Amino acid sequence: MSAALRFERAAVRLGGRVVWSGVDLEVEQGEFVAVLGPNGAGKSTLLKALLGLVPLSHGAVSVFGHPVGRGNADVGYLPQRRRFDPDLRIRAVDLVRLGLDGARWGLSLPSAAKQRRVAEIIELVGATPYQDRAIGELSGGEQQRVLLAQALVSGARMLMLDEPLDSLDLNNQQAISELIRGICKSQGVTVLLVAHDVNPILPFIDRVVYVAGGHVPCGLPDEVITTDTLTRLYGAPVEVLRASDGRLVVVGQYEPVSHHADGH
Repeated sequence: MSAALRFERAAVRLGGRVVWSGVDLEVEQGEFVAVLGPNGAGKSTLLKALLGLVPLSHGAVSVFGHPVGRGNADVGYLPQRRRFDPDLRIRAVDLVRLGLDGARWGLSLPSAAKQRRVAEIIELVGATPYQDRAIGELSGGEQQRVLLAQALVSGARMLMLDEPLDSLDLNNQQAISELIRGICKSQGVTVLLVAHDVNPILPFIDRVVYVAGGHVPCGLPDEVITTDTLTRLYGAPVEVLRASDGRLVVVGQYEPVSHHADGH
């Protein structure tokens, strides 16, 4: 079985600036991986390189053993989004159906097979009770479940989620993270999730990719989030402390990151 994704000595240059370089990264199918790092470090660029939206300046990148390209049906992508307009009247079920018919002009009559597929995916993400409500009326957590269904409905084998938890409260962050973990396990879907705070997702992720200082190391949280590793990445003194309750706390950088290390 080929890796879900692979970077080999990869680099990206934008506007004459090297965003990151020398990236050797492999993610296995069915893994749930957090992509962490400060603003502007190149986290979203990493996802866009995998989508074929940003070209590499050096090296190679592949998804499921094939070169990357736009419009890959194996990959579902959720860009950064805060909330839908409260006045948006499209039903949740119709938004999910756009994941199947969105590339077509006009309205299409759903076939029985499409209706079954939409219903199955909506049930998978737990959105059946509110599938007929307008998307603008739903809570942030409910909207994220609907968007996950839309990304999955066409049969995507990989999800790339750009800060899907950012506007949610802690309970919804944990609930969505648990849902994603379940999808990885039950459906074999690979997930890359960009986040600022690893706290809500730590109990559910397999590995961490940390983007900083032009480098992209990957490993278990306790392997990546260490004093030595982060000091080297930032090129400045960074200290990782363990609090009395077991949390790891990163200090000495512009955007502190903390997480619970229990179980890892």
